Amino acid sequence: MTQRFKKTEGEEQKLYGVHPGRVVETKSRFRHLMALALDPRDHRRGLVRCILSRRGDVGVKGFADRSELHLIHGHSLDHYSVGGKLGIKHEAEMIGEMRGTEWEFIGLEDPDIWYDPDDRKTHVYFTIPLRPKEEGAKMRIYLGHAEGRDLDSLEMTEPVLVDNDPNNRAKEVAIAPKNNQGIRLNLFESADRIGETRFSTIRVAICRQAGPPWEFGETVLHPARQSLDWCAGHASPGPLLPRTFIDLGEGKCLGIINGRQANKRAGKVTLYGVFSVGLMIYDYERGKIDWISPWPLIQDQQAKTITFASQFIETASGRGILYAHVDDSFVRAYDLDADALKSLLPSTSVIP
Repeated sequence: MTQRFKKTEGEEQKLYGVHPGRVVETKSRFRHLMALALDPRDHRRGLVRCILSRRGDVGVKGFADRSELHLIHGHSLDHYSVGGKLGIKHEAEMIGEMRGTEWEFIGLEDPDIWYDPDDRKTHVYFTIPLRPKEEGAKMRIYLGHAEGRDLDSLEMTEPVLVDNDPNNRAKEVAIAPKNNQGIRLNLFESADRIGETRFSTIRVAICRQAGPPWEFGETVLHPARQSLDWCAGHASPGPLLPRTFIDLGEGKCLGIINGRQANKRAGKVTLYGVFSVGLMIYDYERGKIDWISPWPLIQDQQAKTITFASQFIETASGRGILYAHVDDSFVRAYDLDADALKSLLPSTSVIP
């Protein structure tokens, strides 16, 4: 089945194909799973976030999940099986110190896996959500980190980004190439509140080493400060695509944005807008987003409210697979073609 993307009014172009079925088989162990991440050195292995329990509706503000990270394994890029819970040495002790007696830990979320050739270690980043026991207090959300030789020998460290200000929450990292100063200006999802409305924003993390500490940098995309409807409520970075797939020149790369339309009110209930997948051009030399696609690239046909990309794998010259989860419940794979995507990009990578 081929999806179509509206490039300009009256003109359409085929951009991606959809793999049939679901990518990850749970064998009825979990009703919902999301946030697939594959080992960059062995695509037969990876991680997925499994939902232990869900309260509420993912399209309505106030829903809550309890999660675990589980290993996955497979023999092809479109079929994996869920294995055991990811083991991380010292996880219980370190989480215990973070939560103390005032906070409740509801499980690790949304993994990203990166192999650092400098230290020859596998690094896993994940969300550490702490829910307050005190009524009216705000959640604390840290970008956690573990490292080891591989996924079977991970040891938890301090979070790479941690701040008790609820507007400095950190999750959903996208690892950038090194710039000319040898620094990675990674992207991550943060937050901001304007009046009574909270926005998910995209912010820079200044990374001098794979492990902690990182530094909070500037906000480079604020949904309330741009004019695109499809990401006017929330924005989160998806994977940055390698230059071997699409080469935009020195210091630039094509990346994925997960964008959500603005919230709406229905009486006393806040309804989330539609989450979809779009494109951006990221200047990793300066830590700036130069361009955002005027329309989303992918909205899954089965999605009621969410299509959210988490992983890209290059499969051949100019070809790759993008993985996204639908309604925070299952993972889908989409074939991307570099030549088709290039037709959407501006003639220059710097947009005034």
